[in-house]
Amino acid sequence: MPRIVTYNVNGIKARLERLVEYLVEQKPDIVCLQELKGADETLPVKDIEAAGYGAVWHGQKGFNGVAVLARDAQPVERQRGLAGDPEDAHSRYLEAEVGDLVVASIYLPNGNPQPGPKFEYKLRWMDRLADRARALLAEERPVVLAGDYNVIPNDDDSFSVPAMASDALMQPESRQRYRALLAQGWTDALRTRNPRGGVWTFWDYQAGCWQRDAGFRIDHLLLSPQAADRLTGAGVDKAYRGRERASDHAPTWVTLR
Repeated sequence: MPRIVTYNVNGIKARLERLVEYLVEQKPDIVCLQELKGADETLPVKDIEAAGYGAVWHGQKGFNGVAVLARDAQPVERQRGLAGDPEDAHSRYLEAEVGDLVVASIYLPNGNPQPGPKFEYKLRWMDRLADRARALLAEERPVVLAGDYNVIPNDDDSFSVPAMASDALMQPESRQRYRALLAQGWTDALRTRNPRGGVWTFWDYQAGCWQRDAGFRIDHLLLSPQAADRLTGAGVDKAYRGRERASDHAPTWVTLR
């Protein structure tokens, strides 16, 4: 029963101990990492291999960066980056095959401050993602689009609507594009399992957010119909957010038959 995890590590070198700890303790089958914050040649490949994982990497010096890890297997890379903007050099999308599954690790642009060029870039990026998602659906295979989407889809996905009201993560345009993605035929696994909301995947380092449980849900696993048919569970490994020098995101997962 494969367990597929999305985990924004917020700097793989700074959080290596926490990441390896998670891999050893939980033994997930596939892990999509985001925000590696390191160029390919500086990434801790040997440490990840020592933990029992093969990996494909798409790093970038200082920020962004995505990877796909597979336990006792080597993921086969299918695509890095999204078509549609030859000027876009950000490492935000990596697609790989692991067994019969296609998985993509996604680090969607934050978009703040909005309005402005960063927000416009976010919306254009989401349109490009939608094009790729449509092509993947046409393959009629089990696909998981896993990552930090930097979108709070619903009001009950945030500890406070007023606190986030002006944030790019909660703007109508961001939400509309996320809903359009789901309307293609993707299943939001965590939402399906927690229809009433109130489940967080991120807690800011500021203002005692973790201590107050003032979080929101921005890490999502979207399943193609062929993957959704096999869905058996989805959740957040929240306790890992509370460990020393942890990422501000918690690992978020699905299990498939």
